[in-house]
Amino acid sequence: MSRFESGMESMVDMFIYESTSLLEQLDQIMMKTESNNKFDEEDINEIFRIMHTIKGSSAMMGQENMSTLAHRMEDMFFIIREEKPVIESIETLYDIVFSSSDLLKAEIDMLQDDDSVPTDFSEQIKKIEDFVVYLKTGKMPGAENAAETDNSEQPAETEQPKSQEDNSASADMMKIRVFFEDNCEMENLRALLLVNKISEYCRELKYEPAAIETDSSTAKQIIENGFLIMFNADEEDHQHIIREIEDAINVKSYEIVEDDEIPASAEESAPAIELEKPEPAPEPKKDEPAAVKTEKTAEKPQAKAPAPAQTAEEINNKLAQKNNHGSKGKQSLISVNLNKLDQLLDMVGEIVIAEAMVTSNPDLKGLKLDGFQKASRQLRKLTDELQDIVMSIRMVPLSGVFNKMTRIVRDMKVKLGKDVDLVFEGEETEVDKSIIDNLNDPLMHMVRNSMDHGIESTQEERIARGKPAKGTITLSAYNSSGEVIIVVSDDGGGIDCQRVMEKAKANGLLTKPEEEYTDKEIFNMVMLPGFSTNTEVTEYSGRGVGMDVVRKSIEKIGGTVSVDSKQGEGTNFIIKIPLSLAIVDGIEVSVGSSIFTIPINSIKEFIKLKENQLFYDTSKKEIVKIRNKCYPLIRLHEFYGLEPKSHDIYDGVVVLVESEGKSACILVDELIGEQQVVVKPFSPMFNRYNIKQKGMSGCTILGDGSITIILDISNIILDN
Repeated sequence: MSRFESGMESMVDMFIYESTSLLEQLDQIMMKTESNNKFDEEDINEIFRIMHTIKGSSAMMGQENMSTLAHRMEDMFFIIREEKPVIESIETLYDIVFSSSDLLKAEIDMLQDDDSVPTDFSEQIKKIEDFVVYLKTGKMPGAENAAETDNSEQPAETEQPKSQEDNSASADMMKIRVFFEDNCEMENLRALLLVNKISEYCRELKYEPAAIETDSSTAKQIIENGFLIMFNADEEDHQHIIREIEDAINVKSYEIVEDDEIPASAEESAPAIELEKPEPAPEPKKDEPAAVKTEKTAEKPQAKAPAPAQTAEEINNKLAQKNNHGSKGKQSLISVNLNKLDQLLDMVGEIVIAEAMVTSNPDLKGLKLDGFQKASRQLRKLTDELQDIVMSIRMVPLSGVFNKMTRIVRDMKVKLGKDVDLVFEGEETEVDKSIIDNLNDPLMHMVRNSMDHGIESTQEERIARGKPAKGTITLSAYNSSGEVIIVVSDDGGGIDCQRVMEKAKANGLLTKPEEEYTDKEIFNMVMLPGFSTNTEVTEYSGRGVGMDVVRKSIEKIGGTVSVDSKQGEGTNFIIKIPLSLAIVDGIEVSVGSSIFTIPINSIKEFIKLKENQLFYDTSKKEIVKIRNKCYPLIRLHEFYGLEPKSHDIYDGVVVLVESEGKSACILVDELIGEQQVVVKPFSPMFNRYNIKQKGMSGCTILGDGSITIILDISNIILDN
């Protein structure tokens, strides 16, 4: 992180996380207002606060380009909020906000690159400044005055919005002095973060020292005298402000102070930041009792507090009640680095392996150890509970990924001129965080394909087919047999099988006569590398362009993707992914001297064949009949070229398996038993052999130290 000093890694991570979350929130607000065709006052205030926070935190991290861009955005929305101009060119406003959001997101992504340099946002800033002129005059500036506003660092009238002529603290303002922990360093910037957090609850906010954002020497003043905060707020917001101060990082103590404790400099130089027009506060009560401090302020002198909208007695009674409940009032959520969770999960996996090594130790065979068996069962119970807790910590709802697709649909609606609704179903479904991180790109490709080539080009075409004029793309998710199913569907024109076959034939992709291909096989051809029925290259990839990348990305996380379509009705992309990549329950089976693990969620039943159950189809392939249903038989020793214990099919065990709606019978020598296994990925050196297509999804270490292959049932069935 060459842009930052050594030792700032944790602060950088927090800055990236918070800024990214705020920008995603900004996108959601803008898309909601665009859909409703109006800005509510609450929306404008929230956008203003978002940009104010990003401005302050960017300045704190030394990212002046981001801070300046956010500042100009803040100025623009300040004018919209206060002056309420009539905006005829509303599309320009949306373009400016979305493009600014994209620029800030791209800059945040670049922060993690060692060789990155700050991006020049002057062109975007110029667009914002021109639009500010339009908001004030009703006219976009021409070429003659564009030069005058170019490279302007401090646009007049907007640099300090709402700055008052009289900066003195009002008598009815609540005053709190905050003390930071010893040696926490950068006290002025920590004070700035605190101000940004509480500003949204304040009608009026002042603080001393004032120049905490620009003057690093104020850190010394804060160390010596504390950080004085003065504010006016509604009664219900007082508790929010107190809670933010209590929960702030590195805050050691705080105290409520009275007027005569405020230094003269505070009355002269503290900046006034009014987020809403202040309302008169109630008169203070007489004979107000002394303020009782919380446990955090034991070492500071006690002071009396004035009576703002909420009296000091009321505040401290609530604080005392909160402290009587111990830590219940403290924040119950914390941010944890994902690398630490990965390490914790790896450690749990090693514990599972170690437990198997102990309980399956060959030295224990033949021994009657009742006490050991009881202890091992208790150990297994505890490791299962530990695994469940760790996995639940890593589980994240799909709503975050789904919401990111709304911006893609919005942009494409504008550029393609299509009217489309994006609908979510089951977005609360949870999957492992590592899987979530790998879903963004595949879903983006699928949504783009649905928008570009799924939904019809014109409303007239849809109406002619008896459909609503407005198209619909649906993202749905649900749990099924230890997997998460995600479906991206559209109600567009569907896939033309004839066109797909013609394209496949022209590219030499057919491996059997055309008439032998099923519709599903034809649909899945669009997942082949470089395959597309599109005759023109557009900004957005057509079906098949990049879809092989989608398939590989899904397979990388242990999932599968398939296509289903009805011409004239729409197309479905079905993604199946495991709930977790780390630990699975499986059945160990043996074939000759080799051991394989079959995931339990793929197994339907085990069968010992009888003579009247084995048949042959017209191509001489073996078929097993079970309860009047026929299934293809796959001899696992033939599939992998192994020597079985017996070639007699009736000596072995048949495992009926199912995956992706297809079923088959797999012949193995014998069953060993159920085992919870830790999935270990294959070494990258095996990538060139495409072993995933050979029915192997990973490997694991058994209790005796030997290695077993975890079977990928879907690819085994597909290959037969």
